[in-house]
Amino acid sequence: MISTSDFRTGLTFEYEGEVVTLVEFQHVKPGKGAAFVRCKLRSLTSGSTVEKTFRPGEKFQRAHVERKDMQFLYKDEDNNWIFMDMENYDQVTLDESLLEDAPKYLLENMITGIMFHDDQVIGMDLPKQVELRVASTDPGIKGDTASGGSKPATMETGLVVQVPFFVNEGDVLSVDTRTGNYVSRV
Repeated sequence: MISTSDFRTGLTFEYEGEVVTLVEFQHVKPGKGAAFVRCKLRSLTSGSTVEKTFRPGEKFQRAHVERKDMQFLYKDEDNNWIFMDMENYDQVTLDESLLEDAPKYLLENMITGIMFHDDQVIGMDLPKQVELRVASTDPGIKGDTASGGSKPATMETGLVVQVPFFVNEGDVLSVDTRTGNYVSRV
């Protein structure tokens, strides 16, 4: 069992029959009244986010979530995404609804983390940054770089990212998977 005093960002536990992860939390001690803990929880099964308030010392059942590195193989015609366990070569089929925003960052043969709870897939853990090739963008015009602006670029996965003017088609960029923002040119 874990208590609200054990809370830290990324902690997974069972709440109201679901496995949730703690996105953010804050211990609040108002001048008048009892202290409480304000939390933002994300369900690992549905992906929804909810804000909750708990009393200090409330206890929850810890959820044992196993993360396995798996290789993305391909997407079939039924919108199922096929992954392969790198240790025993077993294949896992995931429905697109479980992937949330992940398809915007996935390339064939990419290694990513798949999260399991009680041998059931509950989500995906993408790397913090991925390298994607620019499929299309407007060409930069000489002199535009001085203004420090940005332009939209469509990546090979269909993701649209705001990039600096010096980025051209065919460039490989590092993109942050948490925010969807351009990080650097590779």
